[in-house]
Amino acid sequence: MSHAFSGVAPSGQPVVEHPAQVPVVRPVRRNKRTIVLAIIGFVVLSLVLVVVAEYLFLVLGPRALLIALVLAAIPLVIVLFGIRWIDRWEPEPRGALVFAFLWGAAASILIALIFSSITQDYRAAANIQSSVGTELFETVVQAPIVEETAKGFGILLLFWVMRRTFDGPVDGLVYGATVAIGFAFTENLQYFGLALLHSNGGVGVASVFLLRAVLSPFAHVMFTACTGVLLGVAAKRTNGLGGIGFFMLGLIPAVLLHALWNSAGFWADNWFEYYFVVQVPLFILGIVGVVRLRRREQLLTHARLSEYAAVGWFTPSEVNQLSTGTGRRQAVAWAARNRLKKPYLKFVRDATHLAFTRERLINGKDRIGGQRDEAELLDALGKDRLSLAGLPPVPPPPGYVIVSAPPAT
Repeated sequence: MSHAFSGVAPSGQPVVEHPAQVPVVRPVRRNKRTIVLAIIGFVVLSLVLVVVAEYLFLVLGPRALLIALVLAAIPLVIVLFGIRWIDRWEPEPRGALVFAFLWGAAASILIALIFSSITQDYRAAANIQSSVGTELFETVVQAPIVEETAKGFGILLLFWVMRRTFDGPVDGLVYGATVAIGFAFTENLQYFGLALLHSNGGVGVASVFLLRAVLSPFAHVMFTACTGVLLGVAAKRTNGLGGIGFFMLGLIPAVLLHALWNSAGFWADNWFEYYFVVQVPLFILGIVGVVRLRRREQLLTHARLSEYAAVGWFTPSEVNQLSTGTGRRQAVAWAARNRLKKPYLKFVRDATHLAFTRERLINGKDRIGGQRDEAELLDALGKDRLSLAGLPPVPPPPGYVIVSAPPAT
């Protein structure tokens, strides 16, 4: 039965709605393809991570690497908190997020190192001396293209393998940001470590830390998020192969923003003025875009859960609670006071996943298991309600006196 508050009767007593019970189709057993691919992926990434770690150890040495780890952890934690905030509405699987981080921290770095080594070997073989032109090419052209392609390919892999949970632009943004912060973390290890080795005092290290950890911890996130968002759009509009086109399209703004950032040192007379005039407004626009995307997720949740409410799976008040941040916080706090926070959070997660699964079905994505996921989630919601049987009605907000209509059966 539902324990959602729906209004106050003339007597002043709370009215609790009871949605009708709908039979659940027995879920179809999942295949093992995703599990096998995940195991292979993590094994390969683990080997790559060992290679990258050995490279850093040989280049920096144990002391510089240890200090660099401490310094690089600061922007890492800041950005991870930001990603968690973005991902709170409909969280992505933790395993997929770990894969994304490892791809950025290991695979993308190794790809960038390989291309950098090839460039250096070619210059040595062709006897091309270092100049402003070669530095400009490597910094503004080669690095953005290679790095954004390497990072973006990790998101594309997740798009192909995690189609059941890769639902839209916010998911793509989260995966892109996670890949990017993994890449930035390892890159920071190298920058901080080299600064420690080549700086006579702490001024050089402080300057690098100010630039990378304080002023631009979200720089790589902003670049790679462009690719992720476009692949999120692809998740709604096309199939696996069609995602390649959106991937290429997403690389364009990612590479251009990266090139703009890297080029500032060559043309900006006052770097800090350029930072506050160009980069800060771009970052603010990015925040506005994230807020709008999150708002769209809330509206989608309300629209899709309302369809289930029409046949009795939810009450109208439950839909309102589940589709607004305020409603969720109040309901979770109430469940926590009644020592049922954990099962209620599971109920929220299952209901939100159900809304996005319904969206996939509407968009014609049943080929990737929409009906099967729907059946499993409906079954899970039935069990969630049993675990919440002891939860009393959520108290009304102050002044709330409207009695909602009974749910359709």
